[in-house]
Amino acid sequence: VQVVESGGGLVEAGGSLRLSCAASGFTSNYYAMGWYRQAPGKQRELVASISIGTATTYADSVKGRFTISKDNAKKTMSLQMNSLKPEDTAVYYCRVVVGWEFYWGQGTQVTVSS
Repeated sequence: VQVVESGGGLVEAGGSLRLSCAASGFTSNYYAMGWYRQAPGKQRELVASISIGTATTYADSVKGRFTISKDNAKKTMSLQMNSLKPEDTAVYYCRVVVGWEFYWGQGTQVTVSS
């Protein structure tokens, strides 16, 4: 299974970015996906996730600002990030769950300047 993120970059506070994740190498349509982030010196944390169906979960810190979506057929996921804050600066990772297996991407850097 391969997981590839894209879309990170540098943005000013209040700006927007859209992250994308593409998964491949498996045939099942029953999988979940999620975005996690890790800032320097901090533990990796959940940002948002979307279930096998369409149920979504968001960290309190991003509710109302971030929106997660998934295309099951294409095995892709996006994270629309609006009203970005400096504290959103981190490496963002995509995680795919297929059955009992977890797969991570390499991460994409998001930097929000104040």
